[in-house]
Amino acid sequence: MVEVLALKDFNLSMADCPIVQIESWDGMLTRFEMTVSQMLGTALPISVGETARNADTLTVRISPRRLWLMKEAGAKPSPLTVDPGLGCSVALDEGRVRFRLSGARVLEALSKCIAVDWRSPASASGRAFQTAFHHVPVLVLRTTETGCDMIVQRSFARSLADWIVDNAG
Repeated sequence: MVEVLALKDFNLSMADCPIVQIESWDGMLTRFEMTVSQMLGTALPISVGETARNADTLTVRISPRRLWLMKEAGAKPSPLTVDPGLGCSVALDEGRVRFRLSGARVLEALSKCIAVDWRSPASASGRAFQTAFHHVPVLVLRTTETGCDMIVQRSFARSLADWIVDNAG
């Protein structure tokens, strides 16, 4: 599923978003991170909101012990077998979609929908943050100076997309 809407200085596309969530058990974080880092072949993001890209996978630190492994639409999530003594994994892609927003008016339109300081280091390009959008939790991935991705619950995707478009128009 890919839907695209283009307005003057504003583009919104909506697509499936393959996500695998992995999480460490309490007290197992160091071993969990070493194991996952070796499996992925890359260093993991250190603090909440940091991201790391390796090949076609974006790793986002969602909370101190939780990571999301995200791929582009159409890609299948890589099966990641987490040692059950260290943590767990679960596929989230059925419940989430990705909005890809770009254009000169994106940040202005989103500022009418979510409370965020776009000049803050916490919302700089390459960072992720969680916020509420019309009482719905969303993950915002800042991709460029004038663009971002939003990971939203599938059941709210249509109404949130409409809300954004109304504020961009």
